[in-house]
Amino acid sequence: MLGIIIGIAAIMTIVSTIQGTNEQIKQNLIGSGTDAVKIELYQGDMQLDFSYNTPPEQVPIITEEVKKQILDLEEVSKAALYNSRQYSQEIFYKNTAYTGALLGVDNSYLELYNYYIQYGRNFEEKDFKEFKKVAIIDVIAAKTLFEGENPIGKTMEIVSEPYIIIGVVDKALKFKPVINSFSDYNTYMEQSNGEIFIPITNWPIIYRYDEPQNIVIKAINTDNMTKAGKQTAEILTERIVNTDENNKITYKNDDLLKQAKQLQELGSSTNNQLLLIASISLVVGGIGVMNIMLVSVTERTKEIGLKKAIGAKRKRILLQFLTEASVLTSIGGILGIIVGIIMAQVVSKISMIPVSISIPATIISVIFSMIIGIIFGLIPAVKASKLNPIDALRSE
Repeated sequence: MLGIIIGIAAIMTIVSTIQGTNEQIKQNLIGSGTDAVKIELYQGDMQLDFSYNTPPEQVPIITEEVKKQILDLEEVSKAALYNSRQYSQEIFYKNTAYTGALLGVDNSYLELYNYYIQYGRNFEEKDFKEFKKVAIIDVIAAKTLFEGENPIGKTMEIVSEPYIIIGVVDKALKFKPVINSFSDYNTYMEQSNGEIFIPITNWPIIYRYDEPQNIVIKAINTDNMTKAGKQTAEILTERIVNTDENNKITYKNDDLLKQAKQLQELGSSTNNQLLLIASISLVVGGIGVMNIMLVSVTERTKEIGLKKAIGAKRKRILLQFLTEASVLTSIGGILGIIVGIIMAQVVSKISMIPVSISIPATIISVIFSMIIGIIFGLIPAVKASKLNPIDALRSE
C-alpha cells in the first residue's frame, strides 16, 4: 500500500499545483469575474493612441444603433462605450498633477466594471445631454490628489477646463494580481495610478474633435469572452472604409483567454514529464502488491485447498484474491489523496504557488489505484485458483 500511497500523493500534489498555476495565470489576465472584453482600434498590429495620432476619417463614431446591434448578440450581456488617455498629463488639482488614466464613459461603463458609488453621486442622463463639466474619480485617484480631504464639490482642471467632482467610486469585486517578478510589478503599478471618469459627450469638447470610441462588452460567461469579443470586433470593422490595404485600420478584441491558454501551454510538456515520473511510483506500488499477494497465496495454500475441497470453484478463488488486491490498492489510493492534499497545501505555503484540488483527478486516482490492484493482483489470483486441492491440503 505504501507505494500506492506515495504514487497517488505525488500525482495529486503535481496536478493540484499545475491547476493552481493555470488558474493564477488566467486570473492575472482576466481578473476576478468581470468577464469584460475590450475592443479597441488598431492600425496593423499597433493600437491607435490618439494622444499622438490624429483620428482617422474613415472610422465612424459608434452610434446607439450599432451598440444595440452588439447587445443583440447572444454571447453579450452588457456593452459600454469609452474614450481614454492612459497617462494623462493635463489634469491638476491646485498644484498637484495627476498621471493616471482619464476616461470618457457612457452611462453603462461603471456598472459593467462593477463600480459602486462610495460617496457622492453617479452620472445622470442630464450630465450627458447638457454636457455638464462633472467628473467621478476612483478611490486611488482620490488618495493621490486629495490626501484625505473630501473631494466632493472640489474643482479640478482637466485639459484647462474646470470639472466639479460629483462622486468617488470603488470596485465591488476587487482583484489584485499575484506579483512574482519585477515585470509583474511594473504592469501592476501601471494599472494602479487610479482613474478619472467624465461624460463621454464632453470628450470632443476637451480634445477639440470627434474621436472614434472603443467599446467594452461583458460576456455571458468567461468561456464566451473570445467569441463575444470577436463578433463585436467584426461588426465594428465592417463599418470602416479602408483605403490602404497594406495598413488597414480594424477593431480587435483583447483575447485574454487565448493569452492565458498560450501561457499555460508553455509549461504543459514539463507538467506531463512530472506526471510521468510520478506515475512510475504507481507501477512500483503495483509490483509491490503483486509480490505481497504471491506471498499470501503461498502462505494460504492449505486454506485454498480446503475451500476447493468443500466445493469452492476456481472463479470464487480468483475473485477472492482480486478483491483483496483491489481493496488494498483502493485504501492506498484514498490515503494517497489525503496525503496529496496535505502535501499540496504545504508546497503552496512554502513556494507561494497557489493550488487547486481537482475533483475529477481525485475520483480518477481512486479508480486508477483500484485498476492497478486488479491488474497486478491477477497473476497471484490465477495462481491461487489453479492450485490442486489435494496438493494444497498436503502442503506445509
